[in-house]
Amino acid sequence: MTTRRKFLASAGVGAAAAGLAAPALAQSKIRWRMQTYAGVALADHVIRPAIESFNKIAGDEMEIELYTADQLVPTGELFRAMQQGTIDAVQSDDDSMASPTEVTVFGGYFPFASRYSLDVPVLFNQYGLNEIWGAEYEKVGVKHISAGSWDPCNFATISPIKSLDDLKGKRVFTFPTAGRFLAQFGVVPVTLPYEDVEVAMQTGELDGVAWSGITEDYTVGWAGPAKYFLTNNISGAWIGHFFANMDRWNEVPERLQELLRVCMEQSHYYRQWWYWGGEARLRVEGTKMELTSIPDEDWDQVETAARTFWDEIAEESETKAKIVDIFKKYNEDMQKAGRPYRYTRA
Repeated sequence: MTTRRKFLASAGVGAAAAGLAAPALAQSKIRWRMQTYAGVALADHVIRPAIESFNKIAGDEMEIELYTADQLVPTGELFRAMQQGTIDAVQSDDDSMASPTEVTVFGGYFPFASRYSLDVPVLFNQYGLNEIWGAEYEKVGVKHISAGSWDPCNFATISPIKSLDDLKGKRVFTFPTAGRFLAQFGVVPVTLPYEDVEVAMQTGELDGVAWSGITEDYTVGWAGPAKYFLTNNISGAWIGHFFANMDRWNEVPERLQELLRVCMEQSHYYRQWWYWGGEARLRVEGTKMELTSIPDEDWDQVETAARTFWDEIAEESETKAKIVDIFKKYNEDMQKAGRPYRYTRA
């Protein structure tokens, strides 16, 4: 017969045993550290809303701590830090984070590869770039999660640019590949920490930037010292990505991996309309920057030089040649499709 005393004793033992076992059965919260290429003001638009949404939905299962440009490691060391597991995830272009892959030169602003922001997701999702990027990063222990488009690449300068000759000698903060291309027109590419750029223009250390469109110029404070905005651009959209350390990615449950993808796609969508509307509105309503243009017949020289640059890059490897062929095919298709896909020569 079970007495009350015996029942309470056995129940106590069971409860104690369950209490001891509970920590072993409970799953600890997954914590990631992610660093973006963007400074604080820009990060509020290009990444923070997506991460806050992810953290809210993931709740007690996972949390991503977001760090802005150069906060944990310099931008040029982002890839190595992620590959080694010092940080878990990155938002950047391949070029800026010094990725040791065959696709690096195409990250950021590959000259005239795109005309509009929608070109980028189409190239990745319908023309095969997703598969190439995924394979290249898998080789080096990194997960390529998602690609998206940002703003175009225009010059913002402290003195006006109205001709190709005006580019000569200009010390410009820009991306590695863009700088390599622009050097043939006399531009002097300069590398600085992101947060130092505004002061460098104020002191005259920099003559300008070829880093963004006008939306970023206003958002991050560059529209103060850089009083002129060149409407000609060398690319219609920056190509950026989300990456993660492969081991850390594989540790995340499939449901949370899918949530990450969804939040990142929402981030891509946010930037589509934020940049597209901002570029037009600030050209029309902005009061800090005067718009200048280089005549089309002169700018044609830059576009022609870009095609030569593409062929030079294609000669470097089989993978690069394959990507250049995709860019050529895509732009030919858009040109044949006509308006509204292309209004001018591609």
